[in-house]
Amino acid sequence: MQKDIISTNKAPQAIGPYSQAVRFGNLLFVSGQIPLDPVTAEIVKGDIKVQTKRILENLNAILTEGGSSLDNVLRTTIFLANLEDYADVNEMYTEFFDKSMPARSTVQVSRLPMDVRIEIDAIAGINT
Repeated sequence: MQKDIISTNKAPQAIGPYSQAVRFGNLLFVSGQIPLDPVTAEIVKGDIKVQTKRILENLNAILTEGGSSLDNVLRTTIFLANLEDYADVNEMYTEFFDKSMPARSTVQVSRLPMDVRIEIDAIAGINT
């Protein structure tokens, strides 16, 4: 199997030495996304719901570029700076994953890149 690097300008470019996503066989591994605007590369203004929506839009753009979709997401990990945001994050999350919920872990962490409040990564199957 070949490892393919996935990149799209419809999502923020990596802010470090990593790829937006890597396709290997029929799986797509999407790096953690933070609430960056793909055009300005700045953190979006707004509450945790607005920031979660931006992340999931970025995630969707990368999945699409990699030949997958939100429907094919198998697992996500949500990193929160404050677990008190859990209910609001879930509200936005269910708007994007309304058909079949992927497996998921949610953890509170002490700090995230650029001091954001949330980061989400994903593993998805490839559309065939």
